[in-house]
Amino acid sequence: MSARRIAVLAATTAAIALPVVSAPAATAAPAHATSASTMAKASDPCDREGPWKIHASAVNLHSKASSHSTVLGVMYKSHKFKVHSSTSRGSGWVHVTDKTTHVTGWASMKYVYPTVYTCLP
Repeated sequence: MSARRIAVLAATTAAIALPVVSAPAATAAPAHATSASTMAKASDPCDREGPWKIHASAVNLHSKASSHSTVLGVMYKSHKFKVHSSTSRGSGWVHVTDKTTHVTGWASMKYVYPTVYTCLP
């Protein structure tokens, strides 16, 4: 390696390490400080679930919470719908009634899910 490359590498390493070395040490929070879990409340506009929406042009409504079950109908993005229940986020199905066609069935949460609001610190 040439002397010039070594000098550039050393300067870069020093520039990156300097902020880490000069950063102030962390201090413990006072006993009266509130934790993040107590700060996040149901009324907090940052941590809330918004309305359910269809995030595709159309979604199949199935008789069971399975893609291998019978398709009962199609729910389009413009349709209003009511959510009855949902399975765990892992399996990802939501039980809905399409208010336009009055068909009740299961839709995949790949395409139908609530809007989630999160604020950055």
